[in-house]
Amino acid sequence: MIKNNLVLHAKRELQLAGMFDKDADYNGALAPHIIKVVEAFSKGKHSGASAMISIGILEKLLRFQTLTPITNNPKEWMKVGRKIARISLWQNKRDPSIFSKDGGKTWYNVEGTKKKE
Repeated sequence: MIKNNLVLHAKRELQLAGMFDKDADYNGALAPHIIKVVEAFSKGKHSGASAMISIGILEKLLRFQTLTPITNNPKEWMKVGRKIARISLWQNKRDPSIFSKDGGKTWYNVEGTKKKE
C-alpha cells in the first residue's frame, strides 16, 4: 500500500511524541491503532471541505455526542434505578450523560452542558 502524506505525517508525529515506545501509554499500543484510523480515513480521498465535515462528525461520534437533538421519543429513553419518592429516573440511550425524571419530556445533562425544561 502506498502511504499518503496524511499517514506519513501521523506516523512521524506519533514517533516524535514517543507514542510507539514501550514506556508510552499502554506500552506503545495506542499508536498503531491510531495509524489504522488515519489509514482508513485517508482511503476516503476527501477534498479539504469534505475532510473537515467528516472530521467534525467523527469527533462527535467518538465522544458519544449526538448529531441531532435529543427528543422525548420513548425509544430514546430507558428507565434506570428504582423509584425514589415516587420518581423514576430515565437515561437517554443516545447520550448517556442525559437524564430525565419524566420519561424524556424534560431532561438535564449531568455534565451541565444541556437542559430542556
